[in-house]
Amino acid sequence: MYQFSYSEILEDSPKDCRQREYDLFDRAITLLRAAEGHSSQSPEMLGALVFLQRIWTFLIKDLGHPDNGLPDKLKGQLISIGLWVMKESDLIIRGEHNSLAALIDINILIKDGLK
Repeated sequence: MYQFSYSEILEDSPKDCRQREYDLFDRAITLLRAAEGHSSQSPEMLGALVFLQRIWTFLIKDLGHPDNGLPDKLKGQLISIGLWVMKESDLIIRGEHNSLAALIDINILIKDGLK
C-alpha cells in the first residue's frame, strides 16, 4: 500500500482524494466480511485486520498533521474512531473478542460519509 501525505497529493482534486479513501474503506470492508467467522489467527482475519489497521494508522497520522485542513473537532472525532478501531482490532487478534460486526458497521459509516 502506498502512503502519501497531503502535501504530495494537493494537486489531486478533492473528488479524487475522497474516491481513493472510499475505495480503501470499501476494500477493508470486503476483507472484514470475508474474514467473519474465521479464527482470530487465520490468514483471512489477520489480513483483514492488518489492512484495516494500516488504513487507520495512516489516517490518524495524517489527521494529526498541521497541514490537514479539516476542522479540529472533526479531526478529533475521526482520531477517536481510529483509536477505537485499533483497540477493537487488537482485541480480536488476541482472541479476546471474535465479532467483526462493529468494525464493519463503523467503517461502512465512514465510507458512506465520503460520498
